[in-house]
Parts: sequence; structure tokens; C-alpha cells
Amino acid sequence: MEKITNFYKNKIVFVTGATGFKGSWLCCWLLHMGAKVYGSGYSPNQNKNLFYKLKLQKKIKLGIFDIRDKSKLDNFVVKSKPSIIFHLAAQPLIFESYLKPHETIDINVKGTLNVLEVSKKFNFIKSVVFITSDKCYENVGKARRYKEDDVLGGIDPYSASKSASELIIRAYRESFFQKNRICGISSARAGNVIGGGDWSGNRLIPDCIRSLLKNKVIFLRQPNFNRPWQHVLEPLKGYLILAKKQFLSPKKYSDAWNFGTKNNSVKSVKEIVNYMIAFWGSGKIKVNTKNKFYEQKNLQLDINKAKNRLKWLPTYSVKEGVKITTEWYLQVFKNKKDPYRVTNKQIIDYMNENNWS
Repeated sequence: MEKITNFYKNKIVFVTGATGFKGSWLCCWLLHMGAKVYGSGYSPNQNKNLFYKLKLQKKIKLGIFDIRDKSKLDNFVVKSKPSIIFHLAAQPLIFESYLKPHETIDINVKGTLNVLEVSKKFNFIKSVVFITSDKCYENVGKARRYKEDDVLGGIDPYSASKSASELIIRAYRESFFQKNRICGISSARAGNVIGGGDWSGNRLIPDCIRSLLKNKVIFLRQPNFNRPWQHVLEPLKGYLILAKKQFLSPKKYSDAWNFGTKNNSVKSVKEIVNYMIAFWGSGKIKVNTKNKFYEQKNLQLDINKAKNRLKWLPTYSVKEGVKITTEWYLQVFKNKKDPYRVTNKQIIDYMNENNWS
């Protein structure tokens, strides 16, 4: 079988949300494999400082426009003619969705709809992966792993926007792509992603790093909440494998897919922060109970489908993921290393561990 690095070499790939945290990492990885990368971004973006720290605006062909603007999206796609699209553009924060519910739903649902429309319109597009979220499931509050055919739902605006997007993706896949178009259409569900360069507000790792850099106490809202934390390269590996497989066999692999953690890998917020403090070499914790927004307490994904059919598996333990994440910030901010080189080295190390190089 063709090696995945050879598959992506010289492929024209379009990443929506390229200026975001996951988008920046994905662009770096695609560039390393020799892909011709096009990206869209939106300004302002809380994570665009990672994108520009990596100087990706000089390495990919970037269009700055709102994903809700269908004509601008169409024009960009006509000019770039991608064969593969990764749709990451979104309002990605639960906390922000309470403050701006209409905008969150509008961006996440209309953005998905526009990418589906453009994928339906142009025959040169062969594989599209829509990045949604593990929050798309109706959370029944039990310690169980959610499967792809479980009920969708969500009682906060962000989760509702992601479950709505999933329903629309499925409707388009069944209605327009089963017979009429040879194009793979899939949704990828992951969550609690960590990694170097994330600066989003009200997220655990960025908030901890901000405190550690200023030698301030780390305040925790829910220290005992459990999360299936995973390093950003883990789900990205899944997206890359999926996009390749459905490019080659669209009808076989077009579906909904979970990219979560291994069994028994859930850690509490406090455990994660204690790992970070140990790797950083200093830091203190205090609990702040003034949390007025709903947060899902326990949501884990069943990854057997991806494991069996895509041959995808997580590589890092939770502790390793936290270590690599903390090292990124240490290298960039304490040791003054070039962010692009640090990021690229972590990608290469990960590829070596997965025999992708």
C-alpha cells in the first residue's frame, strides 16, 4: 500500500480554519509531507499568533475571509482546485458559545453547509473531512464510551451547533454523494485536544501556561472533572488517514468517525496540571469554584471503529501528551527556540514513532 507521506506529496489540500490551533499544526504536517497547502482564516482569531509565529503565511497560500461567505469560499476553491479539504473553521469554545450563541451556531452550521455545497459543486474535490467534536453526542452523564451511532444532542450552544452540523453532513452524504458524486464525505469527532501553541481563553493548558509564564497561581474551576486528554497529533493522524482512505475508496470510508483516547486513559484536571507543574519545574494550584456555566463531566469516545477499519490508534499516553505539550512552551518561551522548528521536530518525532517517515 502507498505510504501516507507519498500519497500527500504534491496533493492540493485546502484547510479551512488554517489560522487556528489545530489548523496550524495540520498545515505544518501537510507541508512536511510535501503537499501544496491552501488555507482560509478569519480575523480576529485568538490562535492566529501560533499561525504567524510559525510563519505559515509565507509557506501556504492563505485567504482571509469568513467561512459563512459562500461566494468568497467558492472563488477561493475555484482558484486553488483542491482534491482534499479539511474543514476546521469554527467557533470552538463552549464558554464563548454562552456569550455569543447566535454567532457560534451561525459559524459552525453555516460554515459546514457552505463547505458541503462547494464540495457538491466541483468534481475536482475527491475527499472532504469535516472536523466536528465529541460534544456532538447527547451526554447521558454516565461513564461509558460513545459510539458513532449513539444519539446526537447537546444542551449548550456549542454542542448543539456540532450535533446540528453532524446531521447536515449525514443528510448531504446520503442525498448527494452516494450515487451522484465520487467524493468521500466524513465527519471526525474528537475533543480535549492539547498541544503547543494553543492560546484560547478558558482552556486548561493555555490558562496554565499563562500563569506559569508569569509565576502566578493556577486557578482551577473543576479540579476533579475527568477528561480524555489527547495530544493534537493524535486526531490529526486520524484525519490524514481518513482523508487518504476515502479519497481512494469514497463509498467504503465515507462515514462518522471517533478519534479518542485508549481505554483507561482519562485523567482529572488536577492530575493534568500537576503533570505540567512537574515538567515545567514550578507552579502552584488553587481552586476557583465561581463557575456559572455548564460543563460536561464525563465524555469518552469508543474508538473501535477507527481502530479496526482505519487501522488508527493513539500513540501517546496522556502523560506523554502533556509532557510534549509543556516542552513546546518551554522550548519556545524559555529557551527562545524557533517555534516552527520546535513544531516540526515534534511532528517528525511522532512520524518516526508511527513509521511514517
